[in-house]
Amino acid sequence: MSTSDVTKQGIRGERPGRDALVGEGVRRSRGRHRGRRGEQAMVPQAEFTSYYGRPVIKPPSWAPLDIAGYFFLGGLAGAGSVLAAGAELTGRPAMARALKLSSLAAVSGSAAALVHDLGRPSRFANMLRVLKPTSPMSVGSWLLAAYGPAAGAAAVLDAAGRLPRLGRAATCGAALLGPAVAAYTAVLAADTAVPAWHEVHRELPFVFVGSAAAAASGMALVTSPTAQSGPARSAAVLGVALETAAVKIMERRIGIIAQTYRTGTAGRLMRASEALSAAGTAGVLLARRSRAASVLSGAALLAASACTRFGVFHAGLESARDPRYTVLPQRERLERRRAARGPATAERPAQ
Repeated sequence: MSTSDVTKQGIRGERPGRDALVGEGVRRSRGRHRGRRGEQAMVPQAEFTSYYGRPVIKPPSWAPLDIAGYFFLGGLAGAGSVLAAGAELTGRPAMARALKLSSLAAVSGSAAALVHDLGRPSRFANMLRVLKPTSPMSVGSWLLAAYGPAAGAAAVLDAAGRLPRLGRAATCGAALLGPAVAAYTAVLAADTAVPAWHEVHRELPFVFVGSAAAAASGMALVTSPTAQSGPARSAAVLGVALETAAVKIMERRIGIIAQTYRTGTAGRLMRASEALSAAGTAGVLLARRSRAASVLSGAALLAASACTRFGVFHAGLESARDPRYTVLPQRERLERRRAARGPATAERPAQ
């Protein structure tokens, strides 16, 4: 307890040596750290926490089976139409017919999954009331509306053996729209605020296109005669190579967000995709001589593509739930911008 008192004549009863020395603490600190460059931070950098640990952004309410299935089936349909057109032009009718039918089934399932997630078919029809080029959802809706009839006409006319010229025109139309159908879902996902999708907007279209090519090639290996599946084997190798390279580049570039692709449900699915892709690619070497190897290789490639789509979907959900994947990358970007601008300028002299 202090025994000093303040009176009209000054402070009475103070203890000697207790006066506060302005700047003394600074001088002592500098003396202890003499020889070091700059001053040491007195307060450590605070760790990130959010308000009651709640997400910073609202996680998507999409059902995994509907939307991830929509991603997978759309890619299978689009890439399958491209391979079907190539098979028809190179004189492989059995492979062309099988891929046309599989593309029709896939786009039908894709549309059904989308409508099921929307809740009512009328909501999909409402998206066709206007065409907004800056909206991936609007453009994608019109793509499906144009691609679906073309793929359907190509499959039905080929199976019925009627109107070959019209069927050939429908096949070419579906092939022209196929790459956009296979890739636009990546643009749709990357256009959201979900960190694991938005931050990979550069690589995600390549991941989806490579995955779609592998899936369509796998379908061709399963449903086509071995003698006609040569282009499918080549496309499978190229698709797996493109997907694998894009995923590796993506994970290396996005920093801490890459954890969402390596852990949890998404991590297990991505590792399964990698293993199945390797098995399917290895089986391609034997598929030219063995029908059983062709079927097994194709099934592995189809499963790998599905695992990739579901893995990407679950990585997005995890990144939206955990607030650090939203805030920490923002802090890193701000620090890089400050470092690029250089050290802070000196204070302006008083006027």
